[in-house]
Amino acid sequence: MDAAEMVELCRRHTMYSWSAGAKIDPIPFERAEGVWFYEPSGKRWLDFNSQLMSVNIGHGHPAVKARMKDAVDRVIFAGPGMATAIRAKVGARLAAKMPGDLDSVFFTLGGAEANENAIKAARLFTGRHKILARYRSYHGATHGAMSLTGDPRRWPNEPGMSGVVRVMDPRPLTYSFGDDEEALVANHLTYLEEVIRFEGPHTIAAMFIETVTGTNGILPPPRGYLRGLRALLDKYGILLVCDEVMCAFGRTGKWFAFEHGDIVPDILTMAKGLTSSYVPLGAMAVSRRIADHFEANVFWGGLTYNAHPFCLEVADAVLDVMEEENLVERSAEMGVVLEGRLAALARRHPSVRTHRNIGLFGIVELAGDREGRPLCGYNETHPASGKLAKYFRDHGLYTLVQGSSFMCNPPLCITTEELDHGLGVVDAGLSMLDADLFG
Repeated sequence: MDAAEMVELCRRHTMYSWSAGAKIDPIPFERAEGVWFYEPSGKRWLDFNSQLMSVNIGHGHPAVKARMKDAVDRVIFAGPGMATAIRAKVGARLAAKMPGDLDSVFFTLGGAEANENAIKAARLFTGRHKILARYRSYHGATHGAMSLTGDPRRWPNEPGMSGVVRVMDPRPLTYSFGDDEEALVANHLTYLEEVIRFEGPHTIAAMFIETVTGTNGILPPPRGYLRGLRALLDKYGILLVCDEVMCAFGRTGKWFAFEHGDIVPDILTMAKGLTSSYVPLGAMAVSRRIADHFEANVFWGGLTYNAHPFCLEVADAVLDVMEEENLVERSAEMGVVLEGRLAALARRHPSVRTHRNIGLFGIVELAGDREGRPLCGYNETHPASGKLAKYFRDHGLYTLVQGSSFMCNPPLCITTEELDHGLGVVDAGLSMLDADLFG
């Protein structure tokens, strides 16, 4: 199938996420390998966003593909009430990998399902109904997960699930909680405790956070925030749920992002990098005390594809690759390289307002004037960012450009040469932006 037919039939007969069908312009995608993917014409793209921050080990890893072919000759499906060898193996393997007493896993087919089941588990375990969530967050597109989500995608889906109480982030968009990290954390936690007391601590089951906020800005938590938050929630018997659908499995330079904060959540949700998105799989992990509760009490959650054996075979193979190729350590090392390269771009280009990354989880924010104000406001667009997106596309660089920012989230296997290739395109695009915005 050539590119034109591929695009035409996809547009005519399939629906795309977060899009009006008449306005989409999908990239024809024929094959992929490593950090590259290709159109039918042979045009090569550098995948600078790991598709959706998810193809962590790179595209088409031969060891995983071989395992997938081999798995077809074993148990290809077993119902959720079955015990299989691969379910036993991957469950135990994740339990050993996760810090603290996170050692029981409920498998799903994606991150939204993992968060839906975390809502159920938190409410059933505590007997409480309310859930705290943050405004600059995204937890998934299903009913409960979308209700937890703070970003504007929830607006057309409202009214949502009852019981959600949203709070500002530790680094609000405009309001300041303090001038330094210590003051910021202390003041934010004072504000959060006031919200908890107003809502009634005895009514709140859990607080959901993205350990590192993803699509809403790649926002690592301030120093000391996770420890302070953990202590505050413990004070009131409120569970901490860390949504690491996007930031787990090496993306931040550690297996799990919460390890940067020296805490362990009560519930952890994950997906994406668990299989490098080669097949759908997610998981909700719970602490031993929650697991013990559901030994004696029914967990009122179920999925036809819970613990799907084929998907678990892929997860097992991906974990092998990550360990054998030291991809978590590589992400930490390449994150230092990325930080240095982004700092150099910021020095050269007035159009760069700021940048940040933790491991290979990065973002560049664009400036609209020489005083460093954002290119556009929250949930707004600007012609300059559209022009930059087109430049990246014309030059074979795939990443997300939205509002005043663009993402820098390549596969963890990227080499320095490949990183520099991508940032070379970014450098030229920013030069174009500098000329347009500042003359």
